[in-house]
Amino acid sequence: MTFSSSPMENMGAAGPNNDILDEIFNRTINSKSIFLNRDVLRNDYIPDHILFRDDQISQFGSILAPILRGNKPSNIFLYGKTGTGKTVVARYVTKKLYERVLKLNLNIKFLYINTRLASTQYKMLVELGAQLDISLPFTGLSLSEAASRIFEKMKRDGINTIIILDEIDYIVKNYDDNILYEFTRVNNELLNGNFISIIGISNDLKFKEYLDPRVLSGLSEEEMVFPPYTVDELEAILTDRIKAAFRPGVVSESAVKLCASLAASEHGDARRAVDLLRVAGELAEREGSDVVDTDHITKASRSIERDRTYEVIRSLPLHGKLILAAVLAAPEDINTGRLYSNYTSMARSLGIEPLTQRRISGILSELDVLGVVNAPVVSNGRFGRSKRVKLVVPREVVSRALQEDELISSILK
Repeated sequence: MTFSSSPMENMGAAGPNNDILDEIFNRTINSKSIFLNRDVLRNDYIPDHILFRDDQISQFGSILAPILRGNKPSNIFLYGKTGTGKTVVARYVTKKLYERVLKLNLNIKFLYINTRLASTQYKMLVELGAQLDISLPFTGLSLSEAASRIFEKMKRDGINTIIILDEIDYIVKNYDDNILYEFTRVNNELLNGNFISIIGISNDLKFKEYLDPRVLSGLSEEEMVFPPYTVDELEAILTDRIKAAFRPGVVSESAVKLCASLAASEHGDARRAVDLLRVAGELAEREGSDVVDTDHITKASRSIERDRTYEVIRSLPLHGKLILAAVLAAPEDINTGRLYSNYTSMARSLGIEPLTQRRISGILSELDVLGVVNAPVVSNGRFGRSKRVKLVVPREVVSRALQEDELISSILK
């Protein structure tokens, strides 16, 4: 990438701005980092040992073990609140299993998709295809055709597949369960004993209510529920990570306790605890501090909450954004009937086919879980029951995040 500058910009090259940047860059180069390994605090980091999840690791490993004899393991659903270890256990066990698969020279592939990041069913198939060395076009194929190409590759090459679908509820609530139906029916078509097994990971214990009975009967075989971590467990997890992530003596004991306490108040969320620790460490380092204390944890908490809300809204699928735009159009709270009317009008003005009220109710429930709206069910007497929807985050944050989407921005204007 080439950067060009105007004569006026060149004239200021030795000015105050340049002096500030030089000071920052030189301080970074010359100072000793308080971190030993930042990657230990990343969300996608898989530790060599996982604390307080021995029972889940043992049960999960036992369910998948038949694959080592060439047998199809059961499909599994992993449930639990965010940060209870579902994904890290799934990836840890499948990583260990894959190491054994390589030693035994078995033709088994382990595929991982976060359905929220993939965002659509078709993009899920494109990513799955890429992991199987199949190049699918980004547009132009039906779901069934794209899935057929993947299945044909499996049959042709004799591949057995374990597919981890993280946040599996996202794709079903926002679209439908057609893609899951394709996965469940294909086992009847694969030749030579080949199979696909599904590992579904969800934060929603009621996720199965969204599934078609045909899909449910073929998909749901075994279930595991992950309990939240306690404060003491979170402290132990943080202490374990600190040993690998920071230089000795950097993080104060009081900072660890506050970090664990804040995360415990969020349903025992270990992911939040680790995120708080990482951001607090980065803030301390920017300040030139040799110690991460409680002030850094408090600042990190404010920063994460602000950024999380904005990023959650900005990354919502189109219909989720339309629902928030419909809520934003109301002065305070709004019932689901009026909300659906606003949403339908906005969708049609953009030439988009509105979703059904049932689907909208599911998306509202997800927005409620995410902490963006509050949508309790209230009684309207003889008029029945409905949800009253109200924003629980600042309206300006919602508006600013929605403005980044050109389609939604045109409606808000």
